[in-house]
Amino acid sequence: MSKAAKAQEAEFKGFRSILWPIHNFELKKFLPIAFMMLFIVFNYSTLRCTKDALIVPLCGAEIISALKLFAVLPSAVIFMLVYSKLANVLDRPKLFYSVTSFFALYLVLFVSFLYPNRDALHPDLTAVIASWPRFRWLLLIAGNWTLSLFYIMAELWGSVMISLMFWQYANEITNLKEARRFYSMFGFFSNFGAIAAGNLVVKLSSSGKNIAAWDSSLHSIMIFVISSCVIIMCIYWWMERNVLTDKRFYDPEANAGKTKKKKAKMSLGESFKYIFTSKYLGYIVLLIICYGVSINLVEGIWKDRMRAFCSHSTEYNAIMGRLQMYTGTAALVMMLIGMNIVRRFSWFTSAVVTPVMIAVTGVLFFFFVVYGYLLDPMLAGLTIAPIGLAVYIGFAQNVLAKSTKYSLFDATKEMSYIPLDDELKIKGKAAVEVVGGRFGKSGGAAIQQLLLFLFPGWTLFDLSPIIGIVFLFVACMWIVAVYGLSKQFAAITANRPDAIAK
Repeated sequence: MSKAAKAQEAEFKGFRSILWPIHNFELKKFLPIAFMMLFIVFNYSTLRCTKDALIVPLCGAEIISALKLFAVLPSAVIFMLVYSKLANVLDRPKLFYSVTSFFALYLVLFVSFLYPNRDALHPDLTAVIASWPRFRWLLLIAGNWTLSLFYIMAELWGSVMISLMFWQYANEITNLKEARRFYSMFGFFSNFGAIAAGNLVVKLSSSGKNIAAWDSSLHSIMIFVISSCVIIMCIYWWMERNVLTDKRFYDPEANAGKTKKKKAKMSLGESFKYIFTSKYLGYIVLLIICYGVSINLVEGIWKDRMRAFCSHSTEYNAIMGRLQMYTGTAALVMMLIGMNIVRRFSWFTSAVVTPVMIAVTGVLFFFFVVYGYLLDPMLAGLTIAPIGLAVYIGFAQNVLAKSTKYSLFDATKEMSYIPLDDELKIKGKAAVEVVGGRFGKSGGAAIQQLLLFLFPGWTLFDLSPIIGIVFLFVACMWIVAVYGLSKQFAAITANRPDAIAK
């Protein structure tokens, strides 16, 4: 344990040092930020379930990789360009309100007009798909454009509101000493949002397996999500007026680790040049890409098995809701373990746990998918079918991988931004998180789409042996990137007064 870690341990005794390392006077700052993240994650978890349930049962799991590659990635690039421009003309509160309101207004439009009128708005491309089978997935995206647009917006919510808006805000108003204690606790609180979202989705998706029941369920779910957007903006408004005006909680000069110097705003082109010549940011980009690729390679095949296992969107959505419930519960346990790992051990030790966990559980999942047929004689006398067993093993893999990611990967990644200067911390984070995150998910999608193109007629399940090998390679690359960033992080924080473990 570092000297800094030992000094902070002396502040708390017994179980409090493990379970609640927050000073009473800090609650005024800590709790609003924690609840803001809780509601953001509530929306993320709810939209995550719903976006798949809307389009996978209708078009197949293969369309997810096409959406991420050909629709979500370009949308993320466009958003990042617009965001960079807005960041130059809007102050921090106006930027936050504008982005959050944009999502809320879209959801109102979707639930009140786009979805109820989808049959009239969707063109019939059946004949075109028959004539151009190699472009099947692109044509399905266009033919179901209202659902595709919802998928895009749901994906962007996670990248924009969690990775960009929330963490950029937290990084700006939190110093390294606070981050060591706060960040894992933010994640701990956020998992109550995931659990609540899972319970909500399961309850509202259990009303029946017909179109009317699904439409009613979707309408109710969207009301909760839109209301959550309003609550998020209210919390932000309260923070700006009642917390950040107190220098005990927010001192811009102290948080920067040095006196800020005024400098002219950089142009968009200059900003990108500055961002992409940073080796430090390059390592962070690689971490995010490796996470996105590895997790999506597993999820693609798992969702293919899910579609074959489920008979209707409500059933599919209910399983996804349970996934959020169990992931949130597991993450709560992992948060208690993770926040003590972050506080007691080096940055590298804390950061490497996630790729190791995902590598081990992912290899086990692929091994079962590829060689699961060997278990058929053993399952003959059981009530569960082999495909059902595959779904539940993939379910367990998702729970373990995601809970570890939320408890350790997010906290250590966000800590790595704190020592950076303003240009890298704001515009650099926008490029890394929004575009880098999308390249990660789209990278996994590109691999799947390329294999589907090279082997026409094959499904993701048929391609699982090849995808498993690619997955293992990416996981190993991830571990190497963690080691490289740990060296950079130790060097850049060595002389800071709030330096943490090397």
